[in-house]
Amino acid sequence: MELTDEKIVELKEKANNIRISIIDVLEDAGSGHTAGPLGMADIFTVLFFHTLVHNPKKPDWSERDRLVLSNGHICPVLYTSMAYAGYFPIEELRTLRKFGSRLQGHPHRDFLPALETSSGPLGSGLSQAVGIALSDKIDHGLTSKRHIYALLSDGELECGQTWEAAMLAGKEKLHNLTAVVDRNNIQIDGYTENVMPLESVSDKWRAWNWHVIEIDGHNMEEIADAFETARAIFEKPTVIIAHTIPGKGVKEFEHDYRWHGKPPNKKEEIMALNELRTLGGKIRSEHE
Repeated sequence: MELTDEKIVELKEKANNIRISIIDVLEDAGSGHTAGPLGMADIFTVLFFHTLVHNPKKPDWSERDRLVLSNGHICPVLYTSMAYAGYFPIEELRTLRKFGSRLQGHPHRDFLPALETSSGPLGSGLSQAVGIALSDKIDHGLTSKRHIYALLSDGELECGQTWEAAMLAGKEKLHNLTAVVDRNNIQIDGYTENVMPLESVSDKWRAWNWHVIEIDGHNMEEIADAFETARAIFEKPTVIIAHTIPGKGVKEFEHDYRWHGKPPNKKEEIMALNELRTLGGKIRSEHE
């Protein structure tokens, strides 16, 4: 699908609205993660409104692509993207992390059937996605039109299970699998390169026979092109290393690891919403 200038503007506006909703519901919940969801809003927007083959009215449609969120703590961006796409009413976002809500602090498949998996323990999502991709390849080979996407944090690359899954995917040449690493360089205790250095991330994935693409995780064209390229690779799985800014869109939050695992208070919410709404007013004018 062609990414026109008008489509790019629409995606940027959608991503900004998603960020506004994330701030709004996190403050209302009084708990949750801020930096990662804001940083991944552009990638989720491209996925749900340009790339994914899915049908919100038929979430169990057999031909749909599968999306596995490994770093489940960034679920506010997943829930918000799903709500904007029509999987459930946007108003339901205000139940985030509330008792009895379908929108738990980590995605729970039994509560919200539109989710592909439950997630919480970091490091397990890629294994789940590899299992789904391998099963699909065994059943359908190169004829399957389904594609499996696994979204991971860079911090969870410190988990050995991630590399076991990567090794298996490379061995089995799972062309129907694309992993997206949120390379925002932070985790709850600090900066990744201080806690446990990860570089060179690209070389590690290449060592396990993955096709590697590095992108600016806030450039809509680069994001869309990377996903399109990944679907055209038939001899190995693809990993997209997306360089993102944690807390993207709110200057006070950006690059600050302390926003990894806390929500804004009321004063911070007002500040953040004002900044995002101002940014939203500029998006279309900058493209005219």
